[in-house]
Amino acid sequence: MKNRILTLMIALSLGATVTSCKDKAKEAEATTAEPVAETVATADTYKVDVDSSTIEWKGAKPTGEHFGTISITSGELSAEGNTIESGMFTIDMNSIVALDLEGDKKQNLEAHLKGTVEGKEGDFFNINEFPTATFEVTGLTTNDANKTMLSGNLTLKGIKKNVSFPVTVSTTENTLSLVSETFAIDRTQWGVNFGSKSVFDNLGDKFIDDDIILTVKLKATK
Repeated sequence: MKNRILTLMIALSLGATVTSCKDKAKEAEATTAEPVAETVATADTYKVDVDSSTIEWKGAKPTGEHFGTISITSGELSAEGNTIESGMFTIDMNSIVALDLEGDKKQNLEAHLKGTVEGKEGDFFNINEFPTATFEVTGLTTNDANKTMLSGNLTLKGIKKNVSFPVTVSTTENTLSLVSETFAIDRTQWGVNFGSKSVFDNLGDKFIDDDIILTVKLKATK
């Protein structure tokens, strides 16, 4: 009896943990692209420090999950104090790294995600045709929960959609730091349809979640 109670408590605890993780990864709704924000003359310009900037990613399926990083290769942001006025950054799609695997499994997953496997180029990101993605700032607002929301046009696989996600921005005399809360995007909005049960029927438990979980960590200097 005690073992049954203990098992039930562990299951409930794990269930609460999973729910908590999903709650933290709020989906950033993809909407029609918006006009890019213009630079304000009084704003300071910061160049992205590519060695200190990264995007963390996570994808899931019924049998588990994979996670890793992807590099930001260039970019500039304009800000007045801690308020970002405009800017953009470029993402190197060839830099996708899986951190949860090693050896052949790691190489095979990275090649599949990049689209360098013959016959599977279009399954995910097809870097030969779309080597980069971009994010262009369209605005900064405060939501009902008093969180700072960064909005911008994300161009991925040649498709441009506007997304918004919570960020914390801080500046010193010469540096700017931007860290997002963990958020999700629906990959099918950018034509990344492989294994999606919202696109394909009869996948059973062989599907991959539509949501890609992201965290943006960006450093920039004047």
